[in-house]
Amino acid sequence: MDNNRKNAEKFWDKSAGTYDLSEKRFELAHIRTVKNTQKYLDVNDIVLEYGCGTGKKAFELADNVKEIHAIDISAKMIDIAKKGAIERGIKNVDFTHTTIFDAEYQNGFFSVLLAFNILHVVDDNQKVIRRIHNLLKPGGLLISITPCLKEKMVFINKCQLSFYLLLIKIGLVPDMLTNFKFSEVEDLISNGNFRIIETEEVYHRVSSNFIVAKKI
Repeated sequence: MDNNRKNAEKFWDKSAGTYDLSEKRFELAHIRTVKNTQKYLDVNDIVLEYGCGTGKKAFELADNVKEIHAIDISAKMIDIAKKGAIERGIKNVDFTHTTIFDAEYQNGFFSVLLAFNILHVVDDNQKVIRRIHNLLKPGGLLISITPCLKEKMVFINKCQLSFYLLLIKIGLVPDMLTNFKFSEVEDLISNGNFRIIETEEVYHRVSSNFIVAKKI
């Protein structure tokens, strides 16, 4: 395991216990993301959710699809998600502690890939987009939302970002953060052989770019 992934795992494991509480600040963006995503899902879809965290979005989307394979590099996040699935009686979501590069996932297998709030915190987002493209069936959909930290955000979040960047600088958190503009996220996805079919600027404390793109 490379150092970046190892450090990222440690960071997200430490965050797991308070993750849902911290994400309540962005609840309106979460609601909008789920609602937008549901329009594109089908009951026959086999979905991969990349960076599922504690499973909150997977729980809300499970009824809209055949099955969801939800993955995260944090074992503690996955433990919380598995417990949540049992509590809710959800049986068509499989939570796995792994990465998107797991060889178990075959090229061309998934009809939809969900990447919510993940593309800005990966080590090599161009490599990730290529992998996403490979995993999708012809015409498959990438549905994502990505915080764009060069765009508008409230003052408290600017302070939090500055503090996070300081922690990166002194080596306490993994150096895997990309400060995107809206246009840069769209370029990343388009250059990965996707055709963007919907975008929406979602703002709640932090500007985020919701994108639906079809594999070409």
